[in-house]
Amino acid sequence: MTAQTATSGISTEAAPENDDRLPPVRFAFGRGTWKEVAHLLLNLPEGIIGFLYVSLWLYAGAALSITVVGLPLLAAGLTGARVLGALERRRARALLGLRVDEPSRLPRTMRRGGDSGFMGRLWTLLKDPVAWRSTLYSFIRLPWGVLTFGVIMVALFVGWPVLGHLARGLTNVDRAMVRGLLSPSSELERRIAELEQDRGVVVDTAAADLRRIERDLHDGAQARLVALAMGLGLAKEKLLEDPETAAKMVDEAHGEVKLALQELRDLARGIHPAILTDRGLGAALSSVAGRCTVPVTVAVDLPARPAPAIEGIAYFTVSELLQNISKHSGARSAGVELWRRADRLLIQVRDDGRGGASTGSGSGLAGLAERLGSVDGLFVVDSPAGGPTVVTAEVPWRDRTAG
Repeated sequence: MTAQTATSGISTEAAPENDDRLPPVRFAFGRGTWKEVAHLLLNLPEGIIGFLYVSLWLYAGAALSITVVGLPLLAAGLTGARVLGALERRRARALLGLRVDEPSRLPRTMRRGGDSGFMGRLWTLLKDPVAWRSTLYSFIRLPWGVLTFGVIMVALFVGWPVLGHLARGLTNVDRAMVRGLLSPSSELERRIAELEQDRGVVVDTAAADLRRIERDLHDGAQARLVALAMGLGLAKEKLLEDPETAAKMVDEAHGEVKLALQELRDLARGIHPAILTDRGLGAALSSVAGRCTVPVTVAVDLPARPAPAIEGIAYFTVSELLQNISKHSGARSAGVELWRRADRLLIQVRDDGRGGASTGSGSGLAGLAERLGSVDGLFVVDSPAGGPTVVTAEVPWRDRTAG
């Protein structure tokens, strides 16, 4: 049936009472807009907390600066300001999708109670630029928080049509403040932060290598030498009463000595092979290629030998990549190339295997990429499904004379 509207003359069809085809209820704005609105509303309570904290420790520290507790109180307040800055970066990342680099941390001696003395540590805290920028940020947040809270509350009730544009404009100011005051202040500071992180990778890698060497010595050569000593002791006891058996035992001990020597050579090669020290990368990589289960061509085009540390990095990078090719690639051939370009040593390892290699979490290539990154190197994997795989690495070039 249809119902007629007398006043307008327009006929409309009455909707069924149980019409399940009605469109679902939708919010007027997307999730991102609501997160921006939440951020703006939180500006006020966050601003009050930050302003009160900063005002209290600054006032107390300044008032007590003529006493022995004034400067330590200021230093402690600045440490807390750093924490507030970190929390604000986290909030901006969660609600505004803003990702900024973490500023450089305090010097390692500060964090671990180094031997620079109390006054030295105190002075480092008092001149910390990251903490002072966080302090300034907390000061200006209160008036800005009052403004944004008021504007958004009004818009929620009477300015609904423009709420989305308003929220975006106000949060852009928030983003600018976070970038300007809570991100690293210079390229140098960003570089310090990166080096701090990279140093941690180097330390972890070195510790893991030491544990591996200790385990290999304990489970391999050491156990074999202990067995050898016991065998020789038994042979000595039987030497007079049963020379034939003693001779067989000495024969077995001779074989054990050869195996122990081979294990020690392999271990030494894993630390730093003698051929690399004596003859350089060309000969050392040819030796590694000879142990690969896949035929490998090696081309090393270097005008001179780089510093020993750079040679070692290049050698172990290629060695690990060739081991991956032997174990996982299913390749029929592979190639290794090294050359110098300006102040970089470039390494390229390719194979015609099944492909699919990646630096995803948990893979051996991910660890290799981390180790190269810790020495300011680069690591790129191009490995489509079906192959071929091409791995390119770069490390800084240092002349051998420079060490």
